[in-house]
Amino acid sequence: MHEHGSEQLNSDNGAFLLVDKPLDWTSFDVVAKVRNAYCKSGMKRKVGHCGTLDPRATGLLILATGRKTREISGLEALDKVYEGTIRLGAQTESHDTETPEYGHCDTEHLDFRAIHAAAATFTGPSLQQPPMHSAVRHNGKRLYELARKGQVVSERKAREIVIHRFEITAVDLPYVSFVLDVSKGAYIRVIAHEFGRILGVGGYLASLRRTSIGSYTLSGSLSVEETVAAILSGCALPSVQRS
Repeated sequence: MHEHGSEQLNSDNGAFLLVDKPLDWTSFDVVAKVRNAYCKSGMKRKVGHCGTLDPRATGLLILATGRKTREISGLEALDKVYEGTIRLGAQTESHDTETPEYGHCDTEHLDFRAIHAAAATFTGPSLQQPPMHSAVRHNGKRLYELARKGQVVSERKAREIVIHRFEITAVDLPYVSFVLDVSKGAYIRVIAHEFGRILGVGGYLASLRRTSIGSYTLSGSLSVEETVAAILSGCALPSVQRS
């Protein structure tokens, strides 16, 4: 568990900061913005993050500053909870809204029981292949860089993941709302794509918001603007400590 507290900005020990990543920002954009704020305030500080969020996802991002960056790997191993929506009856190359739709088909024949039954098949351990639109490296290149050039790497090493919970919270076809509790390394976009495939209509991730990483929750986070303003004004930022 963790304790909430305040840590002065000029502390040499660094801190863990909870930030609510906005839509269309990369995780690296958030890191760069916070790092730049520290530089402008006269305090050069190393800043890193754990648990990358895709540009089209929002929600909890944990930043580590100063010496706390050495502890990032411990945070990355924590389970994560997401809420979002899947658009059934269409697909995209990126499995989310970053690329155009294709393969449209009707979803009116789907019922509540079939949708819940499909979700139930995902719980437990499984092997998941990273999507082409991901930051995984292949021969020194990010997969998304190759994907944007129209290249496809068919032999992408699958990773073992665990889906602890896949709860359907609302059905308003063609959209299905969900909550997912997953292990490290799970791509929610791939789950959305596979969910549509199992139902026979295709699907992609229409929206996604991360609400927790381990025991760290979105309710304790600040926006990027609030974080930057606190740094520039010299105020103490809310921080969390690992025990």
